[in-house]
Amino acid sequence: MNAYQQAALRTAAPKEKKNELFHLLLGLVGETGEIAEKAKKIVRDRDSDFTRWDVADLTAELGDVLWYLAVIADHFDVPFDDVAQRNIAKLADRQQRAVLGGSGDNR
Repeated sequence: MNAYQQAALRTAAPKEKKNELFHLLLGLVGETGEIAEKAKKIVRDRDSDFTRWDVADLTAELGDVLWYLAVIADHFDVPFDDVAQRNIAKLADRQQRAVLGGSGDNR
């Protein structure tokens, strides 16, 4: 994950650029919204048959989301490996305590 983050940073604007964090956050929301929009059209036009999703297109959009996540993490000096490892540890803990379902950050 850290190697990906370093590669992503080669195409990112400098952290010091005015409004760069805001730009990154809007980009993340926009790319995530593109995935949601395409999912909506599958629900609307294809009777929720997600086997008909263009996987190559989905893969490209997921890559865009990944890029924004990596660059945002770097903006706060967070290694991307840490993001991934903490998330897996959190989910494993929730699974062990049988609280994967439900809502709330502190379950």
